[in-house]
Amino acid sequence: MTSAIRRRRGEARERRTSIGSQGEGGSGAADGHEAAAILERSRAAVDPELRSAMDSLPASMRRIALYHFGWEHADGTPAAGNAGKAIRPALVLAAAAALGGPASRAAAVRAAAAVELVHNFTLLHDDVMDRDATRRHRPTAWTVFGDADAILAGDALQALALGLLAADPHPASRAAAARLAACVIELCAGQQADTALEKRGPADITLDEVLAMAEAKTGALLGCACAVGALYAGAAEEDVAALDAFGREAGLAFQLIDDVIGIWGDPRHTGKPAGADLAARKKSLPVVAALTSGTPAAVELAALYAAPFEPADLDRTTLAVERAGGRAWAQEQAADRMARAMQELARAIPDPESAGGLLCLAEFVTRRST
Repeated sequence: MTSAIRRRRGEARERRTSIGSQGEGGSGAADGHEAAAILERSRAAVDPELRSAMDSLPASMRRIALYHFGWEHADGTPAAGNAGKAIRPALVLAAAAALGGPASRAAAVRAAAAVELVHNFTLLHDDVMDRDATRRHRPTAWTVFGDADAILAGDALQALALGLLAADPHPASRAAAARLAACVIELCAGQQADTALEKRGPADITLDEVLAMAEAKTGALLGCACAVGALYAGAAEEDVAALDAFGREAGLAFQLIDDVIGIWGDPRHTGKPAGADLAARKKSLPVVAALTSGTPAAVELAALYAAPFEPADLDRTTLAVERAGGRAWAQEQAADRMARAMQELARAIPDPESAGGLLCLAEFVTRRST
C-alpha cells in the first residue's frame, strides 16, 4: 500500500470523531464503532422501504421473504431475527452522501432498498444451488419451504427491486435500473461460472478465472451499489465509474476474506459448520491458490479434493490448504485489493473527510476476524 493511501486512511480516521447529523460522509465515532453505526443507520433507513415492498407480494411469497430476512418464523409469527449487515445499501447511501450530501442520501433510500433486494435474491438462489442448510444462524429458506418456493421467492425479490426503481420519480432512477439489471446478468454469469468450476477437476482451474468469477459474483454488486449512490448524487460519469471500480475491488477483498472465513471461521460467528466450504469441495480462492502453488501440500490437497469428503479428513484438508500457502495468499490479496480500492476512491472523492463513510465500510468488510 502506498504511503499516500496510508496517509489518506490515517487522516480519515483522525477526522471521523462522531457519527450523527453530519451523515456518512462526515465525522465518525472511534474506529471499530464507525462501521457498525453507519450500518445501523442504513438499516434503519432502508428496512421500512423493504418491508413496504414485501407487503405487496402475494402471501405465499411474502411469507418466505419475511422468513429469509429474519422478520418472521416459519409459521408466520413475528421474529426479531438478523436481516444481515446491510453492507450494500449502506454503500449506496454512503456514496450518495459523499458526492451529494444529506439530501442525496435521503433521496437514495429506495435505490438502496432495491440493491438489498437483489442481494437477497442471489442469497436465496445460491443457498439452493450450494445446498447450504443454514444462513444467519437459522435454517435456509429452501430447507424450510422447499427448492421451488425458495427460488420463486428470490425471483419475486428481483422483480420487486426493479419495480422500486421503475416507480421512483428521481431523475437517476432509470440509469440506476439499467445498471442494476446489467449487474443481475453479471451476477448470474458469475454464479454459472462458479457451478461450472465445481464440476471440473482441481488441476483444470486457474486463479485468474476464479478471480474473474469472484468479481462477477461479489464485486459486481458492491460496485453497482456505489455507482447507484453516485448516480443519485448527480455525479459525473467518470466519478460513477471510479466508484464502481472502488466497490468491485473492495468486493474482491470481501470475497477473499469470506473464503478464508469459510475454511477457518468460528461457527459461533459464521453460523455455518467449521470447514463447510472444504466439506462441499468448493474451489474457493484460498483453495485454488493452494492447488496451483506447485508445493507438495498442493499435491496432497488435490488428492483429497479428488476423493469424496470424509469428516475424518477435514483437519488434514484444512492444514493442506494452509501449508500450500492458500491462506496467506488470500490475506495478501485482500490487502492488495483494498489498496486498489482506495486509489479508485481517491479518483472520485479526493477529500478523505467526504469519503469517510465509504472508506470505513470498505475497511469493515476486510477487518472481519475468523
